[in-house]
Amino acid sequence: MRRRWWLYGLKMVLFVLVAVAVVGAVVMLLWNWLMPALFGWQTIDFWQAVGLLVLSKILLGGLRGGWGHRRHWRGRMMERWEQMSDAERDQFRSAMRHHHHGRGEPPGEQMV
Repeated sequence: MRRRWWLYGLKMVLFVLVAVAVVGAVVMLLWNWLMPALFGWQTIDFWQAVGLLVLSKILLGGLRGGWGHRRHWRGRMMERWEQMSDAERDQFRSAMRHHHHGRGEPPGEQMV
């Protein structure tokens, strides 16, 4: 099980790095294509584009990150949980156990 979490973490880090690289490159290319021609401003390099993205996130999006949505989702789920009958809760637990035991395979037959 730990191996899967390690691989998942590695995949997430790799995804974030690729996303930052792609978005930073797009910002740099758009800036260098538009700003010097429109306003006579200087061109920027990749790291300045990434810095510009971080600065815009701080100024426009705040430092909240994406966690606020998760807390909101958890609150909604807790409300739904309170409204479920005991049978519905048991059915939900069973479905979640089945889901986490290897993508739909019975618990004893999962691949390692």
